[in-house]
Amino acid sequence: MTLEQSTDSSQLSILAEELRHFRRKNSFSLEMLAEASGVSRSMISKIERCEAVPSTVVLSKLAEALGVTFSKLMAPAVEREIVHIPAARQPVLRDEESGFLRRCISPVLPGRGIDWVLNTLPANAETGNFVAHRRGVEEYIFVLRGRMRVAIGEERVTLNQGDSLYFQADADHSFLNLGKTPCEYFLVIDTSKVR
Repeated sequence: MTLEQSTDSSQLSILAEELRHFRRKNSFSLEMLAEASGVSRSMISKIERCEAVPSTVVLSKLAEALGVTFSKLMAPAVEREIVHIPAARQPVLRDEESGFLRRCISPVLPGRGIDWVLNTLPANAETGNFVAHRRGVEEYIFVLRGRMRVAIGEERVTLNQGDSLYFQADADHSFLNLGKTPCEYFLVIDTSKVR
């Protein structure tokens, strides 16, 4: 994954700081976080030094191990109740191999457990496998355009434009675009029940 060109260095710095912050807050050494997340110690170290841009799958593994949302790793928390986030300041990750685009559109607010993401999956592309979240984490999907298949553990669900889906995300899951055009969908990850 690469960050959109306009925010490359600043977004990498924020990600590095937030990852380091949450690792230390959890009293994790690099080795402990590597063991808990399944991400190599060297990759974690490179992310913290702004030498590597992790994939969304790697970030989801790190977020899960640290007990935070994906967005909390992408942006520092703000204390205001009214938060305007201009499009240019929304963290965006792009997977160069698949073209999968993930835009974090929710603000990071203390005490809240909602991650709201706009995803764009190119024709016939797949996200890769996201690791199971802790019990109590729920995900909601709404398909804006296109057609996709969602794999949740052993189950498969096909979604068309306008369809929505709710699932308990304590199983591995992945998303596949079944169409010949990009599939755009909202994903909401709710961790508020595990707080």
